Amino acid sequence: MQEAEFFLKKYWKHESFRPLQKEIIDSVLDGKDTFGLLPTGGGKSVCFQIPALMRDGICLVISPLVALMKDQVSNLQKLDIKAIAITGGLQNHDVITLLDNCQFGNYKFLYVSPERLESDWVLERIKSLPLNLIAIDEAHCVSQWGHDFRPAYLKISNLKSHFPKIPFLALTASATKTVEQDSIAQLKLDNPTVFRQSFGRDNLAYMVFEVEDKLFRMEQILKKNPSPSIVYVRNRKSCLDISSQLQSLGIKSTFYHGGLSPKEKDKNMELWMSENVQVIVATNAFGMGIDKSNVKTVIHIELPESLENYYQEAGRAGRNSEKAYAIILTSPSDKKHAEAQFISVLADKDFLKNVYIRMCNYFQIAYGEGIGEQFSFNLNHFCSQYQFPILKTYHAIQFLDRQGIISLSQEFSQKIYLQFIISSKEVIRYISLNQSDELVILTLLRTYSGIYEVPTAINLSLIAKKSNVDEQSVSQVLERLKSKEIINYQAKNNDATLIFNDVREDELTINRVSKYLENQNNQKKLQLKAVINYISDKKTCKSKLILSYFGEQNIANCGICSVCIKQSNTNYNLQNLVEKIVVLLKEKEHSSREIELVTKSSTEDIIFALQELLERDIIIVKKNNKYALKS
Repeated sequence: MQEAEFFLKKYWKHESFRPLQKEIIDSVLDGKDTFGLLPTGGGKSVCFQIPALMRDGICLVISPLVALMKDQVSNLQKLDIKAIAITGGLQNHDVITLLDNCQFGNYKFLYVSPERLESDWVLERIKSLPLNLIAIDEAHCVSQWGHDFRPAYLKISNLKSHFPKIPFLALTASATKTVEQDSIAQLKLDNPTVFRQSFGRDNLAYMVFEVEDKLFRMEQILKKNPSPSIVYVRNRKSCLDISSQLQSLGIKSTFYHGGLSPKEKDKNMELWMSENVQVIVATNAFGMGIDKSNVKTVIHIELPESLENYYQEAGRAGRNSEKAYAIILTSPSDKKHAEAQFISVLADKDFLKNVYIRMCNYFQIAYGEGIGEQFSFNLNHFCSQYQFPILKTYHAIQFLDRQGIISLSQEFSQKIYLQFIISSKEVIRYISLNQSDELVILTLLRTYSGIYEVPTAINLSLIAKKSNVDEQSVSQVLERLKSKEIINYQAKNNDATLIFNDVREDELTINRVSKYLENQNNQKKLQLKAVINYISDKKTCKSKLILSYFGEQNIANCGICSVCIKQSNTNYNLQNLVEKIVVLLKEKEHSSREIELVTKSSTEDIIFALQELLERDIIIVKKNNKYALKS
């Protein structure tokens, strides 16, 4: 049998393995159940792909992420390795064809979601395949204490009785000690060998700066380090806004979010990958499978929902082992915004039950019926009919999907894409001559910045509500503007395909999953609390805070994070700067920018000096974002 290094070089063109990859591969080849925790960028997929290639038979890969499955299958096919993914939305006859191909077509990898294994006939077909390895990706999903817990993962342990001699390999990039132990127990791994790579990144400086002007601070950071960078934001509108603002400051930038077409995603990604632009501004839709080693800076200008997510996103910096920066820019209002964004939208049991019952009524499903029925589903229309808040309802539906009660075939997308194609002066002239259209046009312009630059996804019901007219009237205005060649206006199908996987039982259905809902909500609250503690703690090394969260102990200070630098700078120079700032503020209030110009000090020193004065309660930040002595 060829050595593992042979396959690594043949297919991936690498001379040597990353830390723990070879050890995990050897454990699997020895026939042992194995649990591997490799942080982002550690190369998890190679750990099951190489041992599967080294043996006869097929590797069954269980993964909850459709996009990741498709990405890995595509990459394997490019290497002339035969791989298939059975994803949601496929009809039974398509699944049968794919499984036939697996059985008779010399395939090496079969990717499935955990929900697919709940179908008895699918499981029966898989039993007849010559499996050589069962790999469970995103294994933290099996633990109710892990983020993105999915009950379907609990059924994976049933495969043990069907394949007692086949090794199981469970892999994850982010799991606390509790999640690791629970995952091993739930999967019923047999005396597994555990490989846990440290979450430590010696070259990555974790920075948290409390600032009054995030754009100005970003400009300073990105101009000081003009290397490939990522700026993470929370929504699609911010992607375009921040990217445009950076462009206006002379920083080449593009953007990436889930609402872009595949063509636009590829184009913007290529601009950044080829370094025709320095910065890509992105939501968390960006990052999966991204392998760019020379990212110098990752900046978050809004709080992430968990340290698990933050570690993965921040960890995209410095993969070439050179010094890199993971920076959070925060302001006092961020905590309230995060709570509103992540906690207030959580559905409780009563809301979940209400959404489920209304959904059944919406599709006229009688009690005790509905299993296997498929419908076209428009989220906006559903929420409008029952006066449900859209985001909270979407979270409730996502939860029902994760529990396997329903299945959604696609993400929701906005229905209308619109762009003004004449100048703003011409638009104003049109409004003056067509005052009946004024309210709708002004609402569009005020609601969607960038609507002149690119086709922008708009929410028809939101425009109707804001302009105080009905949706039909808004549509009529849009049709008029299109006919007069004032806008490009394209309607796209907003319907998702929704499948009911269980009979309707109302109270019984929701009671069955309500304990998971409560655990999930509590977990999300704890995760956000950990994020707030991370940005608020001004005395503990930032690297130490992250590593402690993931269960690592006896950790030395990193020496390069914002806290460590501040502690090492508590010397005469810092005190001298503090005194200079106090003298300046005795004359009048100043912004940090003005203080920096007058004192001719570095941005970092100004930040540390101002934080010192704020903590000592000597100065305050006024509403105009200027600093003043506390009276």
